[in-house]
Amino acid sequence: MTLNLLLSMSAFALVSSITPGPVNIVSLGAGVQHGFRSTMRHVTGATLGFCILLLLIGLGMHELLQTQPRFMQLVRWFGVVFLLYMAIQLIRDNGELGGESNSKKPSYLQGALMQWLNPKAWLASIAGMGVYAADGSVRLVLQFSVIYFVVCFASLSAWAYAGAFLRNQFTKPNYLRLFNRAMAALLAVSALYLLTSDY
Repeated sequence: MTLNLLLSMSAFALVSSITPGPVNIVSLGAGVQHGFRSTMRHVTGATLGFCILLLLIGLGMHELLQTQPRFMQLVRWFGVVFLLYMAIQLIRDNGELGGESNSKKPSYLQGALMQWLNPKAWLASIAGMGVYAADGSVRLVLQFSVIYFVVCFASLSAWAYAGAFLRNQFTKPNYLRLFNRAMAALLAVSALYLLTSDY
């Protein structure tokens, strides 16, 4: 692999991974609510979930999407429901750091599920593989997936770390409740975007 191709793959992965989206919002919110270490379960699950999706797309799953266009509609609707569920959980949170009545702690499965129910993750996978491994080369598919794993993990970790840093600023439950409601609103906006987008 040439250096130019490596840099291009890395840049694509970085732009797709670090820009704000539902998975990043949850990383930030979980970092505030549960701290950096606990949030790494979400980060790891989301990274693995995305990279498995990327691998499957690169190894031929994109053909399913071409023959079954309604599949993306199902992904979209499940994604909307899941984002709204997450938003409701944040609204119901009591604002107590580490309290028993808080929203569930981050999990590997939830992180992976967020990626699989996020149409933008599907589109990033299809676009990325279309650009860098359109010939179906298994070597390129694997190389791109490894690069994406490193970049995605680092990007989501940065969001989680930012949340953990903000955690120290929320010394009163009222502050955290306001923050949680802001995060819930962003997730609801993301769900609305999924409903109105054309992909």
